Amino acid sequence: MPEKLQPEVFGRFVRADHARSRSTGSTGLAIVHAVITAHGGTATVTSSPGHTTFRLTLPD
Repeated sequence: MPEKLQPEVFGRFVRADHARSRSTGSTGLAIVHAVITAHGGTATVTSSPGHTTFRLTLPD
């Protein structure tokens, strides 16, 4: 995943199959982010060449 996309990956109108451009539609990542943050948690993404990690945390 390109580093410049990471801040937008949880956006409502970012399509995973068209990662380089914003488009109509939504990915499940926006829904995941909304649910996690509504419960006081965080959703983050990091990547290195060939490896992308999504970390979801919820409070105890």
